Amino acid sequence: MKRRSKPRRRGRGLLFLLALIALAGLYVWWGNTALQTSSFSPALRDLPPGFDGCRIVVLGDLHSTYFGEKNKTLLEAVKAREPEYIFLVGDLLDAFRDVPEGYAEETAAGLAAIAPTYYVTGNHEWAIGDVPELKEALEARGVTVLSNQFVTLERNGDAIVLAGIDDPNGYADQKSPETVAEEVRAAYGEDAFWMLLAHRNDHFPEQYSLLGADLVVSGHGHGGVVRLPFTDGLVSTDRTFFPSYTAGLYEKNGSTLFVTRGLGNTGPSFRLFNRPEVAVLTLRRG
Repeated sequence: MKRRSKPRRRGRGLLFLLALIALAGLYVWWGNTALQTSSFSPALRDLPPGFDGCRIVVLGDLHSTYFGEKNKTLLEAVKAREPEYIFLVGDLLDAFRDVPEGYAEETAAGLAAIAPTYYVTGNHEWAIGDVPELKEALEARGVTVLSNQFVTLERNGDAIVLAGIDDPNGYADQKSPETVAEEVRAAYGEDAFWMLLAHRNDHFPEQYSLLGADLVVSGHGHGGVVRLPFTDGLVSTDRTFFPSYTAGLYEKNGSTLFVTRGLGNTGPSFRLFNRPEVAVLTLRRG
């Protein structure tokens, strides 16, 4: 009986290794392109009864990424959740890759056609520049841009305040978050329920949680890029290991934070065990 030759065994081993590499590549591609809808229900003690059950879709960190032709897949996923509001929490564009022509305008128009949409800038918009022109383009497509401003939302006879702040990468003389918080209290009183859209998740523990907002909604953390068991992500967007406040709900100083894992990647980076997220917040009166 003839023995199998070693070259033949090596050839089969190489084919097996190549197959594993191909499967791993397909998994990484799928994990960076297949949308995942995640649902959260923060219990908020002072939420007015009229907003109990209010459904909000939170999108962040698109980084000029398309999901389907002209974001058709993304828009369909958002519409299927029947949101009453849509919050865009920054880094719609990416500073380290070409922005497709008309990308911001198409995305803004598609979202605003589904539900009232509110936007705050992220660090990448300011790194690209032309932020005033971007804000005008979004407003022209029906998106409300909150640049250190606030508005009133009404539902079932009750009202809450929605504030939004520009990213710290913005103009040096812009209003501070603390000034915006003071203006909210001056306009609506100390007991008013208010939410804050602020791109940077990592500013929550030491700054945003102290502003008095009942709910802060952020992005920026990318879910820790690589999601590992028993961690809040492997690496932050600032390249520090094992960050916190990267995905989901948190509480500190009497304030609740929600962070979306986001949708896109910056430059050549990729996600692992961390699919692009369409986040659905259903507000509950705690």
